[in-house]
Amino acid sequence: MAGTIAAVSALGMTAVLGGCGVTGGSADVTLKLVAADYGDSAADSSREYWDELVAEYEAEHPDVRIDVSVHSWNDVDRKVKEMVAAGDPPDMAQIGAYADYADRGLLYKADELLSIPVQADFVGQLASAGQVKGVQYGMPFASSTRVLFYNKTLFAEAGITPPETWDDLAENAAALKAEGVKYPYALPLGPEEAQAETLQWMLSGGGGYTDSVDSYGIDSPENVGTFAWLKDELVGKDLTGPVAPGELNRADAFAAFAAGQVGMLNGHPSLMKAAARKGVKFGMVPTPGKDGASRSTLGVADWMMAFREHGHRDQIGDFLDFVYSEKNALAFSRRYDLLPVTTSASETMAASEEDRALRPFLEELLSSELYPVGKTSWADVSARIKQQIGKAVAPGGSPSGVLGHLQTAAARAESAE
Repeated sequence: MAGTIAAVSALGMTAVLGGCGVTGGSADVTLKLVAADYGDSAADSSREYWDELVAEYEAEHPDVRIDVSVHSWNDVDRKVKEMVAAGDPPDMAQIGAYADYADRGLLYKADELLSIPVQADFVGQLASAGQVKGVQYGMPFASSTRVLFYNKTLFAEAGITPPETWDDLAENAAALKAEGVKYPYALPLGPEEAQAETLQWMLSGGGGYTDSVDSYGIDSPENVGTFAWLKDELVGKDLTGPVAPGELNRADAFAAFAAGQVGMLNGHPSLMKAAARKGVKFGMVPTPGKDGASRSTLGVADWMMAFREHGHRDQIGDFLDFVYSEKNALAFSRRYDLLPVTTSASETMAASEEDRALRPFLEELLSSELYPVGKTSWADVSARIKQQIGKAVAPGGSPSGVLGHLQTAAARAESAE
């Protein structure tokens, strides 16, 4: 990968846990797993999930010990990178990027590890996104999509209905501004997760990060048009709030929504719990597109991978078959308001009244588009987007100039793969 591995989850989660260990008794084989924390507090840490899962597995497999360390999304990718650089990678890593390790020949192929039914159960586009040059190395572990959240109370006060098109959204934002709403539309293009908001808007304008032959197309006419519209119709008309989009991070935008200060923003499932906890009445609709509902939405995934360095292929594969069982896939998704990565768990969730709040996101999954994570250049390109895309909508900024600069850098990085 022509840069550092992304240190923030594709799913945009935050966490506070620095690390922990799940320990067991003596065993013939010890497998080390480094995992990310999806909790929003110590009480909700992923440590609890892995503790329970590992205890159940080890009870049935006394010859195998699973040693799990859990780290925040601020640290987990860096931790694995350091372990690899030291020549002592973990047996498994559940992090945000896999392509660099696959490209360097460090990973097992998915079909070397998983049973046929388990590998075949992955949701199709997630399995495809886990491929490098047609071979699957990245096993999706958690997924999510985006929809437009809106504050029902603020909408009622402004006398408006949920938007279906860009023009609707701009009109709604103007009405919300007239009512004194702090952030009529929150546009987080700050460095925390700008690549997500960017792709969401590109897709709604008929573009995306790549073209029809899977080469970067960041400065396509569609994308330039999208950012010109954002600059002129939202940012230029002071409809995005007091913080410049290039300085507004996703976590801060979500916090402002939960505080009742945001009229509309793109959000993933974790925002439901945060908003409900603060008593915000909200609705969700498909992302508005240029002339109607967007043809596709942003889909994101985090990844499980297994390193070859220490062997133990059979034991790793057996444990991962257990991790991806329908019961365990559902338990994880329900615990952290995420979407299952397997078809069996997705079908169960879609039919369950218990999971009705996640249905809007499940319905978007099949038409979602993921980041080009199979490109080893993606982490470097993503980092550049996070740092520069806010300039495209800034006063005096040039959408075509900023996107053209990003395209040149992306093409150079891709040619170096």
